[in-house]
Amino acid sequence: MIGRYALACLDMAGTTVRDDGTVDGAVAAAGGAVGLAAGRPRRAAAAALVRATMGWSKADVFAALLDPPDAARATTAFARAYEASVGAGRVAEMPGAGCVLCDLRRRGVRVCLTTGFAPSTRDAVLDALGWRGEVDLALSPADAGRGRPAPDMVLAAMARLGVEDPRSVAVVGDTVSDLESGTAAGAGAVIGVLNGAHDAATLAASPHTALIADITALPAALEAG
Repeated sequence: MIGRYALACLDMAGTTVRDDGTVDGAVAAAGGAVGLAAGRPRRAAAAALVRATMGWSKADVFAALLDPPDAARATTAFARAYEASVGAGRVAEMPGAGCVLCDLRRRGVRVCLTTGFAPSTRDAVLDALGWRGEVDLALSPADAGRGRPAPDMVLAAMARLGVEDPRSVAVVGDTVSDLESGTAAGAGAVIGVLNGAHDAATLAASPHTALIADITALPAALEAG
């Protein structure tokens, strides 16, 4: 353990994984698949919602924008587009992220990666980065019930990894929904990283226990907390 922390639930894209706009491209492909690109006002409203809901289940995002059949088609198109980008080598670890995963586990902290991606997309990223053996668990909303900002993925990680006290859990991510999820779960540490989707002012206005520059600062933050 590091301090009192036995489990770290770490977001993927924007926190431990760098995708350099791949999410935006996949969202555009999904919108194009259902005609969402037509009409500037509708497109602008959709873009604003996507930015605000970074970290959510992508199925939930499209369900908020579209009727059920189109939402299902958009969700499938997003997954295909993102996975194609992963296959083309457009996804990498955030600098130092792999070392952080190893350091946490070496010091007795279980590691769960969480994401709003579908399981197929999540697994494509894990395989591309060679991280299958570097984490204890990886969860998508489909594995837990609800996506962020609900606490379900954090609670599911605790149950699967045998962690009973939420105060021994650290939840880390780059979006408001990551912080809301950790707070709802009662996590002892709710930490925002400042090099991802949401900026410092946005994260500072959300519930948190700490803000860090990037994932490499996490072990020190846990030691301090």
